[in-house]
Amino acid sequence: MTSVLYDIPGPKARRRERIGSVIGGLFVLGLLALGAWQLQQNGIFEAERWSVFFDPPKNQEASDVWNFILVEGLGATLRAAAIAAPLAVLLGLILAVGRITPQRWVSWPSILVIELFRGLPVVLMMLFGVLALQLSFLQAVVFGLVVYNMAIFAEIFRAGIVSLPKGQSEAAYAVGLTRTQTLLSILLPQAVRRMLPSLISQLVVLLKDSSLGFIIGYAELLRSVQNLRDFFGIRYVVPLFVVGAAIYIIINLTLSRLAVYIERRGSKKAAGGVARAEEAVGGQVRGIDDASTGRSGGSV
Repeated sequence: MTSVLYDIPGPKARRRERIGSVIGGLFVLGLLALGAWQLQQNGIFEAERWSVFFDPPKNQEASDVWNFILVEGLGATLRAAAIAAPLAVLLGLILAVGRITPQRWVSWPSILVIELFRGLPVVLMMLFGVLALQLSFLQAVVFGLVVYNMAIFAEIFRAGIVSLPKGQSEAAYAVGLTRTQTLLSILLPQAVRRMLPSLISQLVVLLKDSSLGFIIGYAELLRSVQNLRDFFGIRYVVPLFVVGAAIYIIINLTLSRLAVYIERRGSKKAAGGVARAEEAVGGQVRGIDDASTGRSGGSV
């Protein structure tokens, strides 16, 4: 029995794979244990170091620390992402439509914008916003996130539209729809639904890229963690950055799981639609057979 790309492994190959997986897992666990031991030797797990979250020094309250991390830091991160995400999606959709249009005076500038901003680093655009455009830190972060991610969203939308069967466009033209009506009513809704997992995955990237605002001085989550480190001292750097990393991981995993859920839900709906279509076709065939044999009660 073979697959398209490789032969399906036999019993001996599967046994070797299991042995290799066990050895590899033990090796990774060993590295983790070694790292944990080294951290323990450096006193990272001492309760006093983690007391910054429940009994901070310098006459501070634990609520002040958490407020600075979750409300000010995380709030600034989510604020920048919440402003940049819809703008990037909207501009990306406009660029995608402009790129696939047959008018060259529209498609060529769209291609130029997409290829230009897709190849530029996000942090460079943020610095350009601060130094050249004299934007505020928040505006510069949003500017960098928008101009980069709109190019990526444009390619995602274009890929979704191009992946649709050409017969749908031809059928729409046959019934009298214009190109614009076909694009807005038939192609775009299907492309958005098909590419929704990719869109959500790119939103995760956008959220993570907001941490680059740290470089230009924007007080997002990473900057807030660093400010706490500077205030309380280098002794608390590891606990503070561990909590900051955990917050990023929780948010990004939540969005990633949302993308997986939407993808599975869309796949199930697509599979269900095919089955119902087959049943409908079968019912029509049975109805025709009944009519040809003179029996009544044809199915719908």
